[in-house]
Amino acid sequence: MNTDVHPRAALYRMVMPEHVCPFGLKARHLLKRKGFEVDDHWLTTRAETDRFQAEHDVETTPQAFIGGKRIGGYDDLRRHFGLKVHDPEATTYRPVAVLFTMTALLAAALSYAVFSTMLTVRAAEWFVALSMCVLALLKLQDVESFSSMFLNYDLLAKRWVPYAYLYPYGEGLAGVLMVANAWVWLSVPVALFIGSVGAVSVFKTVYIDRRDVKCACVGGASRVPLGSVSLTENLMMVAMGIWMSLKATGMVDTF
Repeated sequence: MNTDVHPRAALYRMVMPEHVCPFGLKARHLLKRKGFEVDDHWLTTRAETDRFQAEHDVETTPQAFIGGKRIGGYDDLRRHFGLKVHDPEATTYRPVAVLFTMTALLAAALSYAVFSTMLTVRAAEWFVALSMCVLALLKLQDVESFSSMFLNYDLLAKRWVPYAYLYPYGEGLAGVLMVANAWVWLSVPVALFIGSVGAVSVFKTVYIDRRDVKCACVGGASRVPLGSVSLTENLMMVAMGIWMSLKATGMVDTF
């Protein structure tokens, strides 16, 4: 009597000394997660892989078979199981949402470490300042790509190209100084200037010209659409600049 209640699948994937296909590992994990017993066939040489691809008239591996029928690679498996397939060209707000969530948690953690409570005015200041630092870091990973995307919509950069290269350094400098609550005479003007120019540029591009372009806020490889999130980034810098200025002059008391 057959007691094997699990369906079976065959998987052919590249496993070589210098390369183990990551999509093969993902495909094997997905099949197992769906309850399949996996006959895991390794293609251990380039020649073996080429023969397999020629035999089955496919261009890539891994290749999964269920019930003797070829399903395809990892993305095809996800479609077969009704799962969402990643689209590298799709626009998404996920990078910004993740960034702001992490900086909010960091700000709360710092506040707790210093003041023994997460909810303080300083935590709000750290949130904005840390967000500026991380946004600058993402831009500075590839300044050339950032500048090319930034030139699509920033009004000042279009008139003076070097500004596209200077922007992330200014944002990072202002953010670091605001985290430290130091050199307010420098951090405030920088934040007010780049935030104001950025806000006007985004507003004109999105709400007046109604252009559909990508935002360079998280770097030159961004798939974040230019819009309200981009405007918020710049308005946060303006608000932070005004707040730090008022605090420095004693017009507000935070404690």
